[in-house]
Amino acid sequence: MVDSYDDSLDTGEKSKSQVKRELHALVDLGERLTTLKPDLQAKLPLTDALRRALADAPKHTANIARKRHLQFIGKLMRDQDTDAILTLLDQLDASTRQYNERFHNLERWRDRLIAGDDAVLEKFVVDYPDADRQQLRSLIRQAQHEVAQNKPPASSRKIFKYIRELDETQRGLR
Repeated sequence: MVDSYDDSLDTGEKSKSQVKRELHALVDLGERLTTLKPDLQAKLPLTDALRRALADAPKHTANIARKRHLQFIGKLMRDQDTDAILTLLDQLDASTRQYNERFHNLERWRDRLIAGDDAVLEKFVVDYPDADRQQLRSLIRQAQHEVAQNKPPASSRKIFKYIRELDETQRGLR
């Protein structure tokens, strides 16, 4: 009688299917990286060979050539720290939930600063120590003045831009 017991389950080895799924995931991640702008790619921890391959990706327009190049990028992705890349990519990519949550949090800060008093500003400065209080106070006063006179929210946009820059600097994205 033939013993059909599979030893691979005991040794912790990955099945061939699991390995293929992981390699396809690397190719998909590589394809996602090809769609990023070069300035965003520069922020990711990538090797020089992978950076060159990503830069060459737009040159391959024929379907089979593109597919072959994506396979090559997937091969190069094996040597990368994919967890770090995915974490940064989620923070940078506007389509991710993490990015949207961060964006909404910054909007809430802006709204609280405009509607609030000095206590809110102090709390903000504690969270973002690099913030320039004087500049923020000036922008907040301008935004409050615009709200009172029903003017377009130009200062409110400036506050948001400033807060976003502070947040990106603090997170190391700038």
